Amino acid sequence: MAEKIYTIPVNEAFDKHSECPVCTMYQKLEDDAVSFVMGPSYMEEDIRSETNEHGFCRDHMKTLLNAKNRLGLALILKTHIDEQLNQAQKEARKGIKPKSLLKKAEDAPAGVWALKKSRECYLCNKINVMFPRYIDTILHLYKKDPEFRKKYESCKGFCQEHYGLLVLKAQEKLSKEELQEFFTLTTKLYIENLKRLSDDLEWFAVKYDYRFKDEPWKNSKDAIERGVVKTNSIIASSE
Repeated sequence: MAEKIYTIPVNEAFDKHSECPVCTMYQKLEDDAVSFVMGPSYMEEDIRSETNEHGFCRDHMKTLLNAKNRLGLALILKTHIDEQLNQAQKEARKGIKPKSLLKKAEDAPAGVWALKKSRECYLCNKINVMFPRYIDTILHLYKKDPEFRKKYESCKGFCQEHYGLLVLKAQEKLSKEELQEFFTLTTKLYIENLKRLSDDLEWFAVKYDYRFKDEPWKNSKDAIERGVVKTNSIIASSE
């Protein structure tokens, strides 16, 4: 099947042979979103309006801090904090009632507003628009593209979160026969590669026993970095 623009990121992720190609796709989306925000776009009025409104979650703010564009981040923070200040003053004027008189959350509007806003994130929103399309594309290629099917069959499985996501999404997108085949293969990949990684981690630990210090590391040197992909969808530097 000829590649289309929406299939390229999926194929590229599976070509990397990472511990979870879906994590690789997510990481690329995240990297691109951060580069977009910290590039010239932060000077665009419509983009700044959205970052002012939604702000950033804790994890993505940490990422922006490491993006090495302190002027850009200062300007983003300045206008976002100005927006927070303006809204906080409006909400504060609505007052608050003693707990004994509360009938609904809106009786403490400033608190409701502050908690709601603290959970919003411009980057999460941007990523979450595209990511579900990538999952749909995986299933589409699995059904329609024999070359992709080979890549899927030879991948190193998936992290726990994305194994679950693929299985649940397949229930919506695949026929009864396709679903059973997909579930069997995907589960096999998941379990077999968990076992492989478990063996690598075991040997990594054994190497700390002085009796085995001269033994080869085999495939265990980066077992921790690969392990946190499988368990927590965290792509470390070696991935």
